[in-house]
Amino acid sequence: MAVNFSLKDKVAIVTGASRGIGESIARTFAAQGAKVVLSSRKQEALDAVADSIKKAGGEALPVACHTGECGQINALFDQTMAAYGRVDILVNNAATNPYFGDVLHISESQFDKTFDVNTKGYFFMAQKAGLIMMQQKKGCIINVASIAGIQASPMQGVYGMTKAAVILMTKSFAKELAPFGVRSNAICPGLTATKFSKVLIETKPIYDAAMMMIPMKRHAQPDEIAGAALFLASEAGSYANGAVIVVDGGATT
Repeated sequence: MAVNFSLKDKVAIVTGASRGIGESIARTFAAQGAKVVLSSRKQEALDAVADSIKKAGGEALPVACHTGECGQINALFDQTMAAYGRVDILVNNAATNPYFGDVLHISESQFDKTFDVNTKGYFFMAQKAGLIMMQQKKGCIINVASIAGIQASPMQGVYGMTKAAVILMTKSFAKELAPFGVRSNAICPGLTATKFSKVLIETKPIYDAAMMMIPMKRHAQPDEIAGAALFLASEAGSYANGAVIVVDGGATT
């Protein structure tokens, strides 16, 4: 039997979908036949991505949502269910890192914002999706974590803590939801060309230090992360549950 990467008629919610990794995942899913619900904080940016997907023959519904706020999460799922009546795939990708520096000087507000979006938001998005998927007896949750959640990264201590929590969260959902036909997996990208990491890539001393740690001697492009998401979302990854797929050019090897 041929490996099946098709997402035809699947309904997928992708957060942080207005740019970078989230946008690439959304475009990849749409190209494979999914009905993609695009989410990020800015409606205008989402509309532009949705229009582009539709022009390419795909289906996309743009819904602005701040995933650090549970009320907005509920509204996102309400709109998705009203439009499509189901949720087959959730990609938790929206993240923030308002502080780049040592752990001794981060403020409480910066700490709270990082955990609200990167951990609390992921959890309640997954909880909402999981409840729907349990009723369907099928579904897939994909959490975009980071290699910063596997090993300590200089000047990204609190960000890394949130991503470490996401990895364990992924495994917890995987164990609890598997009996209901729902899978939960994580992707840990390394340094990837996004607006989020632009300062790291464009600051030569930081980039040079990163290259010393990456055997492939380059950073990733968003499409290289999207491939892992497609595998996990499709029938090709039907036996993957609780997996943490590292896509980092060998940086953590």
